[in-house]
Order: sequence, then C-alpha cells, then structure tokens
Amino acid sequence: MNDDQPQGNPWIKSLLVWGGIFLALLLVVSMFGARTDSGGTLIRYSDFRARVAEGAVREVQIGQDRITGTLKNDQQFATIPVPGDNDLPKLLQDNGVQYAGKAQEEPNLLLYILAQSLPFLLILGVAFFALRQVQKGGGSGAMGFGKSKAKMLTERSGRVTFDDVAGIDEAREELQEIVEFLRDPSRFSKLGGQIPKGALLVGSPGTGKTLLARAIAGEAGVPFFTISGSDFVEMFVGVGASRVRDMFEQAKKNAPCIVFIDEIDAVGRHRGHGLGNSNDEREQTLNQLLVEMDGFEANEGIIIIAATNRPDVLDPALLRPGRFDRQVVVPIPDIEGREKILSVHMKKVPLAPDVNARVIARGTPGFSGADLANLVNEAALLAARRNKRLVAMQEFEDAKDKVMMGAERRSMVMTDDEKKMTAYHEAGHAIVSVNEPASDPIHKATIIPRGRALGMVMRLPERDSYSYHRDKMHANLSVSMGGRVAEEIIFGYDKVSSGASSDIQYATSLARSMVTKWGMSDKLGPLQYEDSQEGYLGMGGTQRTMMSDETNKLIDSEIRGLVDGAHARAVDILKTNEEKLHLLANALLEYETLTGDEIKVLLETGKIDRPDAPAGSYRPVASQGSAVPRAGRRFSGGGAGAQPQGA
Repeated sequence: MNDDQPQGNPWIKSLLVWGGIFLALLLVVSMFGARTDSGGTLIRYSDFRARVAEGAVREVQIGQDRITGTLKNDQQFATIPVPGDNDLPKLLQDNGVQYAGKAQEEPNLLLYILAQSLPFLLILGVAFFALRQVQKGGGSGAMGFGKSKAKMLTERSGRVTFDDVAGIDEAREELQEIVEFLRDPSRFSKLGGQIPKGALLVGSPGTGKTLLARAIAGEAGVPFFTISGSDFVEMFVGVGASRVRDMFEQAKKNAPCIVFIDEIDAVGRHRGHGLGNSNDEREQTLNQLLVEMDGFEANEGIIIIAATNRPDVLDPALLRPGRFDRQVVVPIPDIEGREKILSVHMKKVPLAPDVNARVIARGTPGFSGADLANLVNEAALLAARRNKRLVAMQEFEDAKDKVMMGAERRSMVMTDDEKKMTAYHEAGHAIVSVNEPASDPIHKATIIPRGRALGMVMRLPERDSYSYHRDKMHANLSVSMGGRVAEEIIFGYDKVSSGASSDIQYATSLARSMVTKWGMSDKLGPLQYEDSQEGYLGMGGTQRTMMSDETNKLIDSEIRGLVDGAHARAVDILKTNEEKLHLLANALLEYETLTGDEIKVLLETGKIDRPDAPAGSYRPVASQGSAVPRAGRRFSGGGAGAQPQGA
C-alpha cells in the first residue's frame, strides 16, 4: 500500500531463491547418487564367471550385494552376485584370481536424515511462502485478498495543486480549510476546533471531484491514498471488512494523510435494502467503515474524502456529522468557470491569435470540466489532421459541433427533394426564433447531416440561466413547431414528413412540465400534479399525484392547448414572413451552413457578406418538392431549462 516503504534488493531475493533451488537439486542428486559406485562397467554375472574361467580376471572384491574387480588389461568392472552361489571362491582359486571380502558401507547419517525429512521441508517451505504472500501490503500476494487495494500517490505520480483546478471556486474554498489544518493543526486546535473527519464531494460525472481531492493532497503535502468503492466488495464474506481495517491501519502509519474513496455509493448504499439476507458482504463492509470513521478508537490525522454522483442512495449513518462532517457540491461550471477551465487546458496546445476562450465558453452551456478537456483535445486533433501548426477558432467550432451534435455525414447521399425539405424545415425554426422576442439568439443553422439529424438550428443563450420565465417557454414551444409548420406551408398537408418527431417530443414534454410541475396553467393553478419517481436500476419516470378522471382530462386538455397555441403562433409568424422563409431556405441550399450573424444580415438586406457569395440577392422564389421521412433531431437538456439545441 505504501510505495515508499523499503522493499529490499530484488537481486538479493532472486539470488537467494535460485541458491535454494540449487541446493535442493544437489540434495536430490546426492540422495540418488550416493550409492552409485565408480567401480567400472556393470556386466552380467554369467559373463563374469566366463571371464574368470578364461583367466582374464586379475582380482575381485566380493561384497554382500556387489562384486567389483579388475581385468588383466586393467579394466574395472562390477556385477551383481547370484544368491546361493557357493562355488565362486573355488572358481576364483582354481583360476588364480586374487579375491577378498568387501565390508558393507555405512550409510551417511546426514543424507539419511535429509532424505527422510525432505517431504516435510517442502511442506514447510510452501507454508512459509504462503504466509509471506499474505503479509504483503496492497493485496498483491497470492493469498492477499484480505488486504487493502488502496494505492499511495506521491509527487512522483504527478503533483496536482489548486492551480490545476478551475471553475469550481466555491468547492475549492470550502476545502481550503482542510489543507490549512493539515499544514498547521495547532492554529485550529488551540481554539478548540477539531479537524473534519470526512468530506463528501457530490457532483455530476466529469466535474472534477477526483482532481479536487488530488489537489488537496498536493497542496497539503501529505500522503494520499486512493481506492474505489468497488475494491472493497468481493464474493467472500468478510473480505471487504478486512480490507477496510487494513486500509486504516496503513493510513495510521502515514498519518496525517488523506484517504480518497471514489464512487463510495458502491459500498455505502442504504442497509437493509438487499435481496434475501440483509447481512451481506456489502453491509458488513459498510459497518466496518462506519466503525473505523467514528468508533471507540479515534483515527487522528486521517481525513476521508469520498466522491459520488448519487448522494441520495447513501446510508444516513454515513452522512452524519462525525463521519462526513461536510458535503461539498462540485457543480457544473458556469460561463466564468468554463472560461477558466478552457484557459487551463488551452495552455497545453499552440493557439492561433483568433481563439477566444470567452466565445467558446458561451457556446458550451452545460459542459463539465471533462467535456471541455475533450473539446480542446478534439480541436487539437482536427488541427493535426488538417496539417496546421496552430489550433484556430475554426477547429474549436468544428470540435464543438462534433461533440454536441455528432460528426458530419457528408458521404450521405440525399436527393434534391430531401435537401429542400431539410432547408425549409430548418429555415422555419430560424424564422420563428428571430421573430420571438424571448427566444435565445441563433448561433448556427445547417443542413449538413450530423449524427442522427439531417439538419439543425442551434441557439445559444446570452448568459447562463438558472430559471426560465413563462414567455421564454412559450417562445421555445413556438420555435419547436416552426419546422413542422414550414413543411405544411411550403409542401402541403399531405407532404409533411416525420422529421419533426423530436420537435413534437420536446414540445409535449415542456408543455407537460409547465402544466403539472411549474403551475403555469390558469385552470389548474399552482399545484404539482406529477412527481418524478426514481425507478429500479436507475429507470426513472413520473407519476400523477391527483388521479381523478376530471383532473387528468383537464391536464391533457391544457397540454394540448399549449402546443396548439404554439403551432398557431408559428403559423402566423411564417405566413407573415413567407418571403424571408424562401430567402433563408435558398441560402441554406447554397451554403449549407450559416452563422447567426449571417442569418441576421441576410434577413435584413437580402444578401450575405461572404467572399464566395454570388452577385445580387436571393430572390424569394417558392419551391415545390416531395417530402420523405427524416431522422429526428436531438435536443439537449430537460426540465425548466430545456433548450432546443438542434431543431
């Protein structure tokens, strides 16, 4: 667990292991080769008697189980005697062979003891090796599944400070106190203050919870242990609790220190909600964690920092003061935070002079820190693909479109009628948006297929909004109906396509929320008629809280009235501005993509200020064509702040 603990010289360990193997081999060889005599070539007993009869043998030594000797040509030999052959001495004497008896060799006592104890030595060696593996930290041994898997990060692993964290100033300031306590505990203790035992970082995925925890360790200069909540739980009951105990034992040795548990909801869920026996492995692990954080024994100098994006499923005992004393919300950054985060990541890439982080931040509402890092990386990859030395604003715009709407599908073959249908559909959205005072300004309109959409109009707010007014919601409803109404006006009732499927879905969802959740229906009043339900395995939904038939009919009627009213406003706007509808559609067919400023100039002057623009102006010529089903367009967000990012 502790990377800084001395591990010994690996060469010495290897040498000792190979030396033991060599000694074991020598022992085996000595055991089996101790009785091997170097008396010469082994021959058959019958051949031995024949050579004695021939007079070829000079001398022999007769032992109890072996006869050795020397031929007259000085060659040595050996043979195994046949039991009961009492005529051998007479045969040797008759042929002039010198012979003598050979005493039986006494066995080597040491070799005998080693031979008898070798199995027991092997068993003891295996047991010793297994125990050594169990004693290894971090659960790396073969039998170390009960050890903690927490890893210790040091400056060698990459030091992170608060300078590397941007866009979450409030969370950073709240955690600054922990850093100051670790640096100078006496400053707080002399006034009776105690260090917080734990801090829970709550935020959406990608907001920088892990990075913030590393920055705390980097600023304080203390050991930093990291582990995931899933590393505690195993199929063996009691293993998770054992790992918790071992983790805190290692932390005590390195106190003061920080222990970071990522995704703590994997082990800290509500107890008693499991299937079957509630006293399962996960609950035992959670119980041990609760005891270690605030039990009879105080863990001084150990600060637990945990991260989760599901605080609602955590056990209440885990959240009480004394365990996690404070909960720090790490939010999605606002426009100021996004600009700071982009500035941090842009330091790593060469930028062209036209890059403006503020403009990019304004065009990325709802992006987390991880999303912005991915955006900068995509822009750098696009610049490299285009053989550029600097990353320009165009690469950032293209990368943003790719991240938000998907990659361009220029290879997709579309007929002229399909392109015309798409152009008028998107032009309808744009014209209604321009004529709705409460609508957000248009950022871009395109008929280039991206992802599942054949075209889209992107609108961006001037600033981050945290609540939306009734007039803006009505404007959004009208804009969502603009594409469908444009198809009806230009191509007729029978040629309306399925391209408005996502527009209808968005409008229906927004109208339902206005009626049932936000009290924006005069007939129903400011009451909540639907409640969001958290379903099993994360499958959510809504449930109506007032179930009378009259109320349900009135809710459906009010939702239908809001959508029909938006449809009627879109019809009125597009019929009044039909010439501009033709003008913008023809421009989209010509250029495929127009910026918000170009659309504004086009609708005011009838021209586009581009070097490749044709002479003269676009004439509002009505066009007819057939409609085909189109893929639905995506909408980002939901709820009160729902904005049609691609309509």
